[in-house]
Amino acid sequence: MKVSNFTHPELAALLRRGELLLPLGPFVARIKTNVPGLLENISLMYTDFEVVSSDSFADFHVEIKYENGFRRWVKPQVRFFFDERPSFTALPVEQAPAMLEWGLNWCIAAHSHQFLIIHAAVIEKGDRAVVLPAPPGSGKSTLCAGLVMRGWRLLSDELALYDMSSGKIYGMARPINLKNRSIDVIKKYAPDAVLTTSMSDTTKGTVALVRPPLDSVIRAAEAVIPSWIILPKYSEGANAELTSYSRAHTFMLIAEQSFNYDIQGQRGFKAIGDLVERSQCYQFTYSNLDDADRLFSDLLEK
Repeated sequence: MKVSNFTHPELAALLRRGELLLPLGPFVARIKTNVPGLLENISLMYTDFEVVSSDSFADFHVEIKYENGFRRWVKPQVRFFFDERPSFTALPVEQAPAMLEWGLNWCIAAHSHQFLIIHAAVIEKGDRAVVLPAPPGSGKSTLCAGLVMRGWRLLSDELALYDMSSGKIYGMARPINLKNRSIDVIKKYAPDAVLTTSMSDTTKGTVALVRPPLDSVIRAAEAVIPSWIILPKYSEGANAELTSYSRAHTFMLIAEQSFNYDIQGQRGFKAIGDLVERSQCYQFTYSNLDDADRLFSDLLEK
């Protein structure tokens, strides 16, 4: 059964008992919460996800619950728990949906060392995959969301899970995290996109989540071999331009944007070298998503 097959009372009961298990690519997360607003957002963002049997193994046990004491009633706050241990500073209850996504990112990045975990978006079309590694503020998630709304399959907008043995990258097809101006950009560019209510005054500014397309969710377990590594950079007023980028600089950026490169040692060094060597490497500057869509379509045809 999918999340959409449950009524709100049924879904609320599963969440209260900690019996909602969601498949996230190669992982399963067990989610528990007593926050009604988070129920609404899970129902909205994960509506197409299959629900795993409650007695199945889960890689991550997470919970978001109200703080005790006066913070339960006065300017209510919530806290993220991993394996029943508090993991982050409490946040306003309105930010619970973002807290869930950030918390899951942390769980995966901090504990899944069977993968080299790269801070990158990954999209695929026609069996050709693009890795978009970049530091925050580069326009990576905006570009990812725009292309996904034009038919590219979403693997990830945040975490690329690189299997160092097979050379494949796994994704999770989770909601795309947009920040600040990019929220209105995507609303105008893709009016049919489903977004959460914007959450203001977070540590990242104003954020909103975009629901992943149905096809991306259905194919979330399908790994890809990357064809291109493209370093995106949003520059207001700039024409869309794709230029070759050296493999040496690409290697350095991938290493810098990997959460666990230092843990992987020599194996990680070789894995990044293999990834860069078999991919075409580019730098991409853009300001308009229509231009970006045309350029990526041309790249795909070539």
